[in-house]
Amino acid sequence: MGYVDVAGVGHILPDGRELFTDVSFRVGEGAKVALVGPNGAGKTTLLRMVAGDLPVRTGAIARTGGLGVMRQFIGMIGDESTLADLALSLAPPALRAAGRRLADTEAAMRSAEVRGKYSTAAGRAQLAYADALAGWGEAGGYDAEVLFDTVATIVLDLPWDAARERPVRTLSGGQQKRFALELLLRGPDEVLLLDEPDNFLDVPGKRWLEARLRESGKSVLYVSHDRELLSHTADRVVAVEGGGAWVHPGGFTTWHAARVARHARLDELRRRWDEEHQKLREQMLMYKQKAAYNSDMASRYQSAQTKLRKFEEAGPPPVPPKDQDIRMRLSGGRTGKRAVICEQLELDGLTYPFDLEIWYGDRVAVLGANGTGKSHFLRLLARGGTDPDPANGPVDGAEKLAPVTHDGVARLGARVRPGHFSQTHDRPELMERTLVDILWRGDEHRTGMDRHAAMAALSRYELAGQGDQLFGTLSGGQQARFLVLLLELSGATLLLLDEPTDNLDLASAEALETGLAAFAGTVVAVTHDRWFTRSFDRFVLFRGDGEVVETPKPVWDVR
Repeated sequence: MGYVDVAGVGHILPDGRELFTDVSFRVGEGAKVALVGPNGAGKTTLLRMVAGDLPVRTGAIARTGGLGVMRQFIGMIGDESTLADLALSLAPPALRAAGRRLADTEAAMRSAEVRGKYSTAAGRAQLAYADALAGWGEAGGYDAEVLFDTVATIVLDLPWDAARERPVRTLSGGQQKRFALELLLRGPDEVLLLDEPDNFLDVPGKRWLEARLRESGKSVLYVSHDRELLSHTADRVVAVEGGGAWVHPGGFTTWHAARVARHARLDELRRRWDEEHQKLREQMLMYKQKAAYNSDMASRYQSAQTKLRKFEEAGPPPVPPKDQDIRMRLSGGRTGKRAVICEQLELDGLTYPFDLEIWYGDRVAVLGANGTGKSHFLRLLARGGTDPDPANGPVDGAEKLAPVTHDGVARLGARVRPGHFSQTHDRPELMERTLVDILWRGDEHRTGMDRHAAMAALSRYELAGQGDQLFGTLSGGQQARFLVLLLELSGATLLLLDEPTDNLDLASAEALETGLAAFAGTVVAVTHDRWFTRSFDRFVLFRGDGEVVETPKPVWDVR
């Protein structure tokens, strides 16, 4: 079995800021340890340090056993990556290297054969391929192919030979996550690092993950913001906040009470430290005054100085981290009574024809299993529907989204301007720009603002400290908050939100719910977040059989 030991670890950001310091915890054999904390506190960075992606310059990290890593965004490994690429990226290093060599030599052999079937180069390429094939077998490649076939059959109902060349981007986010999780949980690695493993999973998928984590004998360190998953799976909780971390030895159900008690204890310790500090300082000043006219008091004055200096050098106890204060001011605007009209709309290969009317001010939750067409539906509306009105186009460049093959009509009402939030945060034009630069320059949908106004807006989203940071270097939750800010500034009157709470910490998700409640417009959101769904008043279910129906309350058993 494997384990992970983290001892006194710290991390300095490229701009010189200290992200966290003196972080210590252990993931014992077979333990399930959850990392929780605000977006940007350093949870993903810690996972990357344990994985070896980032150097450990302060402290030490030790681990034993094979290591399997699932990162936050599966599909980000490359637009044209195939399932075979994804499977190899999750395999142990030796198998991964053997698989890449096999693919390279096979491609070289085919190229050589095209140039000349009986040439010397073709013969060398064939020998190299044969050698790579033997190396693949020695590395356990054939056993891995059995696992790949098992997982492809479970997730996609396809054999591996039929699925291996399928582009990862053609799978829904939930299918990508389920494929990766099945590989890792069934694979040989004894230690797993999982960054937001429940993101994109539908509710049955989340329940499956809860059961698999509980029954697995692997040691698992994972980041999640899903309170139900955390309460059902975490043996211990490591809270990363305030530039450090602390360990709660119980599960997540008792973590909040433990955090409140810890903060109260820290407040009391700081109060006592301040009182003792004031007492020692007053004592030192008293002896200083007496020593000025009585030489016998000089030694006592010196002793009081030494005592005060040592007390101050030891430093005060840590103060509790400041709670986040996120204020989202989503304004919207008045539109026609009917915001969205769907007439016999059919998403090719996903749904049967359906009718739907969404009225101004509605809060519509779009529910259903992964792969049923929910994100396609939002993307179609984000592009302006089937007959976009140039006068009321998308506010965020959503016209650049991939087209959605369909029949029937999806029409937006008068003065309806859609703003789209993508579950994968796929905004390549923002990746190499700082947040202040994005806000300062504006675009065709948003007016620019000076640095002072930009920092004020970022401050409301708890992003002022990241103002000069590149969008691509932000945590998933920070990216999500910034994308909501862009929607706030864009003038959208119809918000199309695809899994908006997936990467948000609890405080951010609550702020989003408050912001949506005050939004003077219409909201349509795809979500598997059971808590977030309670704030909606209409529920549209994309069923697995292709039917799209409205239900009076949320339906979670969608298989």
